[in-house]
Amino acid sequence: MRKIIVLSMITLDGVMQAPGGPTEDTSGGFKYGGWTFPYFDEYGSKIMDEQMGHPFDLLLGRITYGIWKPYWPEHNDGVIGTGINRATKYVVSTTLTESDSDWEKTVVLKDDAVKEIKKLKQENGPEIQVHGSGNLIQTLLKNDLVDELWLKIFPITLGAGKRLFADGAIPAAFILKGSSHSPSGVIFANYKRGGEVKTGSF
Repeated sequence: MRKIIVLSMITLDGVMQAPGGPTEDTSGGFKYGGWTFPYFDEYGSKIMDEQMGHPFDLLLGRITYGIWKPYWPEHNDGVIGTGINRATKYVVSTTLTESDSDWEKTVVLKDDAVKEIKKLKQENGPEIQVHGSGNLIQTLLKNDLVDELWLKIFPITLGAGKRLFADGAIPAAFILKGSSHSPSGVIFANYKRGGEVKTGSF
């Protein structure tokens, strides 16, 4: 069985929108694109290389795929570029066609996305990583399809923007697998799905 791992860069108040650049995603009037830039350092780059330096496939929403497609085929070097380009890229979209997706090893999931993703999880193969893809993540969380969360938590708040845990979040417990922090204050925390939420009283 394959694991689905969500890798997200988030602020202290849970915003995940447009971490990489000013024009990455301006929907909703978002004006803070590229908010991760001041905090990246050698330590963070090392973590990224470790997380993407082994075989994996990708599960992406249409918007994230559209952002990545013009960039990564032209940057097929380094640990991250090599990993992304060699991965099979499963794209959840009702509008994208195979002829539109000329990036090598792209597979479009058009119909019942949840059913298709469940089938993928049952197959043999490498882990399936999810980057960006905020709307897709809500679907995954709602259907309890996320096995692990690899979070990079940046020491800022933005007050507005798309959040990791939004309309798709369900009550769920997670277990911390490991954590560390960079000199710039970014917390790297990896969690695995850990059963149901328990309640009680003090």
